[in-house]
Amino acid sequence: MSAAPDRMHRPDNELVDLVFDYMRERLQYDPVPLDHPGDGEHLRNQLAGLLNQDGNDPADVLKLYDHELSRAVISADSPRYLSFIPCAPTKAALLFDMVVSCASLQGISWLEAAGAIAAENQVLRLIADRAGLPASAGGCFVSGGSAGNLSALVVARDTARRRLGVGPEARLRIAVADQVHSSVKNTFNIIGVEAFKVPTVNRRFTGEALRAALAADPNPETVIAVVGTAGTTNEGIVDDLAGLAEVARERDLWFHVDGAYGGAGLFAPSVRERYNGIEHADSFVVDPHKWLFAPFDCAALIYRNPQLARAVHTQDASYLDVLHTEGDEWNPTDYAYHLTRRARGLPLWFSLAVHGVQAYTDAIETGLQLARDTAQLIRDTEHLELLFDPQLSAVCFKRTGWTNDDYYRWSQQLLADQIGFVTPTGWDGETVARFAFLHPGTTMEMVKEILDTMA
Repeated sequence: MSAAPDRMHRPDNELVDLVFDYMRERLQYDPVPLDHPGDGEHLRNQLAGLLNQDGNDPADVLKLYDHELSRAVISADSPRYLSFIPCAPTKAALLFDMVVSCASLQGISWLEAAGAIAAENQVLRLIADRAGLPASAGGCFVSGGSAGNLSALVVARDTARRRLGVGPEARLRIAVADQVHSSVKNTFNIIGVEAFKVPTVNRRFTGEALRAALAADPNPETVIAVVGTAGTTNEGIVDDLAGLAEVARERDLWFHVDGAYGGAGLFAPSVRERYNGIEHADSFVVDPHKWLFAPFDCAALIYRNPQLARAVHTQDASYLDVLHTEGDEWNPTDYAYHLTRRARGLPLWFSLAVHGVQAYTDAIETGLQLARDTAQLIRDTEHLELLFDPQLSAVCFKRTGWTNDDYYRWSQQLLADQIGFVTPTGWDGETVARFAFLHPGTTMEMVKEILDTMA
C-alpha cells in the first residue's frame, strides 16, 4: 500500500524541474521539426507494461515520450506543415497555456472564474468588433469549429421552432452550399434538420443563387437558416456574405457564418472587404488555434443576441442555480452545449496583450502574401497549373501528367525527407496538390524546395 494517499498531489520539485527543462527545450526549437507518422507495432511495444501498479521513474517516462512518442507526431507548428489547416501558436500563448493548466480553472461560470472570463470576453469583444457586430454581441470559447457550429445551429433551430410555433416533429431545413464544412453536415445529422443545398457560382455561395433556389422550392417556409463560409477549408473562398445576409433578412432566416479557418482574415486590411456582410451574422465562429496563433483547442463562438443562445443552452439543475445571479454574471456554459470547460481563450488573450494586435495583422498578412507569391511561381512554372487564384492563404494546383498515385507517392516522400508535409486533396473529382499557409516562418525558399521535387 502506498505511504500516503495524497502523495500524487504534493509538490515534487524534481519532477517540476524535469518537465520544465523539457518544455524549455521544445519551445526553443527554431524551426520546429516535422517528425514522422508512427508505427503502431513499435509504439505498442514501447508502451507495453508502462501503466502498472507501482509507477515508473519520471525521468524514464519523459524520456520515452521525448524519444518515441513525440517523434511519432507530425508537428502542426512546423513552418513546413502545409497540409489541412496548420497551427502556429506563439511562444507566449504556449507558455500561458501551461499557466492555465496549472491553475485548474473551471471556466464554466462567473462565480468560479470571473477573472478568466473577463479576459476571455475582452478577446471576444475584439473579434466581434472586427466583424462589425453590435456592442450587445457575445459568446464563449469552445473546443473547435465543430463545437461552435453545432452550438450555434442548435440555437438557430430552436429559435425558429419558437417563432414558427412548431415542435420537434416539424421538417426544418438549413441552406448550405456544396463547399460547406463537413462539421456543418454532421451537425444536421445530430440536431435533426435537413440540408437545403444550393449550387455554387464559381465555387462560391451567393445571395443570388440562394434567392433563386428559395423561389423555386415548393416549401421555402421550412428553410430556417443559411450558413455562409468565410474561408472554405480546401480553397479559402469567402462566400457572398453580403448577398446571403440580404436574403436572410428578407426571409427572416438565421444567418450563421463559419469562419473557423478564414475568419482571422478580418484582421488583415488587404482582404477585409471580402468579409462585407458578416456584420449581419446572427452567429459567427472563428478558430484562433488556426490563424490567430493560439494553441489547440480554441474556437471563438459569438452571437449577435446572446440571450437567444442563453435561452437554449442554459442547463437547468438545482446544483447550478447558484450560478445564475444578478450583476456581472456571464457564464460561458450558457452559450454552448458544454458544461465543464477549460478557460481556453486565456492563452490567446495573453499573447494579444503581450504582442499587440498589429503583430497579429502582420503575421496574417505574411501568410496571405506567401499564397500570392506561390500562386505566381506556379503560374510561371511550365509543368504546374494553378487551379484558383488564392483569396486567402490556400493554394490548389496540379502537376501536368500526374495521377492519383503520383501525388500520394510525392507526398509521402516529402515527409520522409522532412522537406514538407503536403497532402493531396480533391478538385472536381481529380487528385491535386494544395498548400495551406499560416505559419509566418514559412519562406518562399521552403516553397521552392517543395515545388522543385515535382519537376
